[in-house]
Amino acid sequence: MVTAAAATVAVVTISLLVITGQPGSVTDPLGAAIAQVSSGRQGVALENERQQVILQDAATQAFSVTSAPKISTVPPPSSDAGTTGTDIVPTGPPPSPGTAQSIAYGLLGSYGFATSQFGCLDDLWSRESGWRYNAENASGAYGIPQALPGSKMASAGPDWQTNPTTQIKWGLGYIKSVYGSPCNAWSHEEADGWY
Repeated sequence: MVTAAAATVAVVTISLLVITGQPGSVTDPLGAAIAQVSSGRQGVALENERQQVILQDAATQAFSVTSAPKISTVPPPSSDAGTTGTDIVPTGPPPSPGTAQSIAYGLLGSYGFATSQFGCLDDLWSRESGWRYNAENASGAYGIPQALPGSKMASAGPDWQTNPTTQIKWGLGYIKSVYGSPCNAWSHEEADGWY
């Protein structure tokens, strides 16, 4: 009972300090308030919660940047080999070496895709994950291709959580089996918001 009352007083004190501001602590009033709380278990617990809030806020900001929809224009269809008549095929130079994009670009042919399909793949995975191998969203989707659940990518290799090449191989296989091509997958993404 006394512990609960002490915790309540600490929370109210911290809340008031955050709302009104701590004199002399311009940059982190919450940190100053926590410093005033005893270094006992309640103080440690509050500091741990504060750190979790900071991490969650950073993750939320990063997620919203990568998940923001892109506005794109639709380029004219191309008659590249390995595409269907319904594919929308943008063209452009290959990506910079050493990036996840260059790995994907190099693997397109081994899945039967023309390199002109890369523009669609780039748009798709830029929207889905920002090409980050550790991108994760609240639904449990994970990685560059946003596999749901992420553990599906284990079929491409045991290092699926950290290896962009493994994730890209799985993602290209998925796109081929479900959509036929990256441009078909991108069309589905644009129409439905997912692929």
